[in-house]
Amino acid sequence: EAFKDLAGAEGVRVIFLKGAGGTFSAGADLDWMRRAVDASEADNREDSLRLATLMRRLQFLSKPTIARVNGAAFGGGVGLIACCDIAIGAHGAKFALSEVKLGLVPAVISPYVIAAIGLRQARRLFVTGEVFDTAAALSMGLLHEVVHDEELDGAVERVLGFLAKGGPIAQREAKRLALGM
Repeated sequence: EAFKDLAGAEGVRVIFLKGAGGTFSAGADLDWMRRAVDASEADNREDSLRLATLMRRLQFLSKPTIARVNGAAFGGGVGLIACCDIAIGAHGAKFALSEVKLGLVPAVISPYVIAAIGLRQARRLFVTGEVFDTAAALSMGLLHEVVHDEELDGAVERVLGFLAKGGPIAQREAKRLALGM
């Protein structure tokens, strides 16, 4: 709902995601996932649809989005990064599409991750669940830029400066063009 509200807010020019503490996003809550095993098919479908709505809204937001990746991003956290227009990561961040280690597949985030890193990389990471670093994330296109921890805020501010110089309507239409809308 926050993404929906922010998309319509006239005073909002850019939306950025950041993690609290040293983690960007650890993905789904493991206790919630354990409870999902005993949930009905309808309840699990409803949960998946809520996550799908979140990812779709983030991907297609009419305003520029920035992922400020300050630390680890696992599972759905990688999906959040993949949905953002710009992703800047701190050098020590780690990443994993770890769902397979839990007996799951990254179904909801897969279209966004595949679009961001490509089919070959996604196939490997979806089936191995291996942890990868910022150098790999940069080389496969998940991140646009990697900086030292103490430079992360400055790098985000620099990009915000570029975005502030653009016209909001032109930015919205440029995103629509890039997304094939």
